[in-house]
Amino acid sequence: MPVSPRATRQAATLGLVFGVVLLAGAATGAWGEPGAAARPPSADAAQAVAAPLGAGQDPAGANLSEQQAEHLIGATGDRWGAYYSAQEYAEFSQGLDGRYLGVGLSVGRGEDGVTTVSQVLPAGPAAAAGIAVGDRLLRIGEDEADRLPVTEVVARLRGREGAERQAGSEVVLELRRGEGDVREVRLRRALLDSQQVTVEHLAGGVVRIAVRAFTSGVAEQVRAAVRGARAGVVLDLRGNSGGLVEEAVGTAGVFLDGGPVGSYQDRGGTRELTAPPGGDQRTPLVVLVDGGTMSAAELLTGALQDRGRAVVAGSRTFGKGTVQQPSRLADGAVLELTVGRYYTPAGRSPEGAGLAPDVPAGAAEDADALALRVLAGLGSRT
Repeated sequence: MPVSPRATRQAATLGLVFGVVLLAGAATGAWGEPGAAARPPSADAAQAVAAPLGAGQDPAGANLSEQQAEHLIGATGDRWGAYYSAQEYAEFSQGLDGRYLGVGLSVGRGEDGVTTVSQVLPAGPAAAAGIAVGDRLLRIGEDEADRLPVTEVVARLRGREGAERQAGSEVVLELRRGEGDVREVRLRRALLDSQQVTVEHLAGGVVRIAVRAFTSGVAEQVRAAVRGARAGVVLDLRGNSGGLVEEAVGTAGVFLDGGPVGSYQDRGGTRELTAPPGGDQRTPLVVLVDGGTMSAAELLTGALQDRGRAVVAGSRTFGKGTVQQPSRLADGAVLELTVGRYYTPAGRSPEGAGLAPDVPAGAAEDADALALRVLAGLGSRT
């Protein structure tokens, strides 16, 4: 079944967020390449849908139905525009606080079509029930897990709607470990920490810090991790979907002694983003990126690259450099419309083309090994 742009936007990971709990839309690119031209807008359609708003007005408080909001997004050709119900927006905002509703496990599916547990969150409901990485997930509720899309399995683990979307709601799983017996496990959903930062201490005093998204508290977690680095830091932003801009700016401040991080445009004009002072400017730093490095992660990458603080290695980033303005409608839903772009300190916009690494990884090259080689070269010059 094809995935609609709306479904992709809503299922996508975090975008670039300006302000506290204001979610900016992102996308995985499933409905078009990053540089694809937007569909030409229909002036008549846009005017008809926008009429209740008034020309150029912020839609906040407007009495728009979901269909009208989606029509407005499509008619204006806004590639990053998105509509969220009040419940969806509340859940996304909760995610920005570094929490999510679930049972504390991730699943994957191999080429053989078997659904297995790929990760178990310590102290979560799944861990408390004895579920372990490698367990095969046979059933979720009454349905065979292997017959469901992985996205549907994840949705059912987290709860799809209504009473399921509450802490304490129950989900029933059937699992098997190795060749052992099938066992039924009843789990109650809970609010869990999303653990966006992973720290690994490597040989020789190198610290690898992987940041999956910029949710609340990430900058301080990165700052604490850097204190343990003696020989250098690999800041892994591969697959980082963006998030809170203040956390991205705060993370820049871990490695910079104040100064510009970038600028962005919104309906009020151009605004400057500045790193807090006192960051570590001496420890060698390599930033690792790929095509999944998006939005706020691109902002951070561009700042460290433009200011000569880090060597960027890997592959070209995703290419989302636009700013969305979230506006709450009369019924509590949220409509996001693109209002401008953001720029790196050197005036570059990642929109469309993304950011090129200083040291590109070859097609068959191990990016982690490349980052360590680059870091070793930086260390030899200090």
